[in-house]
Amino acid sequence: MISSGKDAIYSSPLGQVSDFRFDENVAEVFPDMIQRSVPGYNTIVDAIGQMAGRYVQAGTQLYDLGCSLGAVSLAASRYIQVPDCKIIGVDNSKAMVERCQRHIQAFKSAVPIEVICDDLQNVAIQNASMVVMNFTLQFIEPGQRQAIIQGIFDGLKPGGILVLSEKIRHPSEQGNELLIELHHEFKRRNGYSELEISQKRTALENVMKTDSFEEHAKRLQQAGFSDVILWFKCFNFTSIVAIK
Repeated sequence: MISSGKDAIYSSPLGQVSDFRFDENVAEVFPDMIQRSVPGYNTIVDAIGQMAGRYVQAGTQLYDLGCSLGAVSLAASRYIQVPDCKIIGVDNSKAMVERCQRHIQAFKSAVPIEVICDDLQNVAIQNASMVVMNFTLQFIEPGQRQAIIQGIFDGLKPGGILVLSEKIRHPSEQGNELLIELHHEFKRRNGYSELEISQKRTALENVMKTDSFEEHAKRLQQAGFSDVILWFKCFNFTSIVAIK
């Protein structure tokens, strides 16, 4: 894997905190940022790989939408055993895609992996047995989410799955505040300062709009998924499997 730096993006006081972007600065420190910010991230990625081994069908495609540096694509490639499969990673950040392509070249996957730099809404899901959105949908405008989920459902083969990992909002204010505080304590214990936590929260305020689990389940069921399974949850971080 390509080496990365330590996340210190928000360690100094900023006169004005800009909206969070997956730019070169974030790409440079992303592995450290994600490990110190998302509880259970390694468990989620490895389990997605296991599910690829279970659900990916011969002669089909797996889409990794919002693939960032390719962790999910590479995990899936380690577990897929059936022939004639292809993994398609999609990300709209040029900085992320460039690093992702270098990671994939270094890994030498037995399963072909193509990485596309584009908005995932421009990519038609076709002949898919598995689609993954690993903390991606939360960065898309809420009004556009149903159409995206519908497009994924329509492009999945029968028996195919969507794995949707999301930071969620608890329906009650007191419950939501508890989950937020537990997450902030997780970040403190991973070395983030109060300034970093506060400035990162401000940066994400306008770009990450979270739903409740119930909202996600309703959207998935409305698209046509026959079963919606909450398989991982730690604080306000979850991962869901929806089966067609």
